[in-house]
Amino acid sequence: MTPLADLPESRTGADGSAVVRLLSYNIRAMRDDVGALVRVIRACAPDVVCVQEAPRFFRWRTYARRLARRTELVHVTGGATACGPMILSSLRATVEEAEDVLLPRTPGLHRRGLATAVLRFGERARLSVVSCHLSLAGWERTEQAELLLDRLARMPGPVVAAGDLNERPDGPAFTRLAGRLRDGWAVAPWGEEYTSTARRPHQRIDAVLAGPGAEVLGCGVPAGLPGVTPELLGAASDHRPVLAALRLP
Repeated sequence: MTPLADLPESRTGADGSAVVRLLSYNIRAMRDDVGALVRVIRACAPDVVCVQEAPRFFRWRTYARRLARRTELVHVTGGATACGPMILSSLRATVEEAEDVLLPRTPGLHRRGLATAVLRFGERARLSVVSCHLSLAGWERTEQAELLLDRLARMPGPVVAAGDLNERPDGPAFTRLAGRLRDGWAVAPWGEEYTSTARRPHQRIDAVLAGPGAEVLGCGVPAGLPGVTPELLGAASDHRPVLAALRLP
């Protein structure tokens, strides 16, 4: 397991390659301690943040802009327009494409969507990103995993999907995704594993999954990273975030 202090910092190589820090975080619509949330995100120094449960209702754009400003990031896409998933990025990223995708609605269940973007770092390193939050219903979750893979297949590589899968690694949807993509924690564990709940972590239902070309250098819950304490993690949301360092060609 990679020591906490050894997670690579963001950088761009002379050959055009790049190391990118990506954070996935279910923020529970910012209903918890927003100050703690901001401190956790800033301590992780991410280039990209894949948010789940972004504010979706009254004045949601104001809340999204406020979170971006306080974390020194910019809003790329998503929020209410993607039914919760959202993507933020640092100014290091150039946004080449961005689109919100609504998944099929099931009567009686919360509608889900995907926030998607193609980002460039430096002159040549690109990363296609999807922030997702899969259904609480198992059968629908499995269908959404297939739709997520179909979407990634149409995006330029390398690709990464990050989000709240609402399922443990042995579940059918998680297994399907990890069969086509590399589960960051499984291939390069770093930090801690369990993401839920924030105060009593006992299961991993949030993940960063990378496609070919995106090398996972380390991935896990950044508990113990300087500036990230158990108290902050417990106050910021009901989930703990997943931080990954990815090397792009």
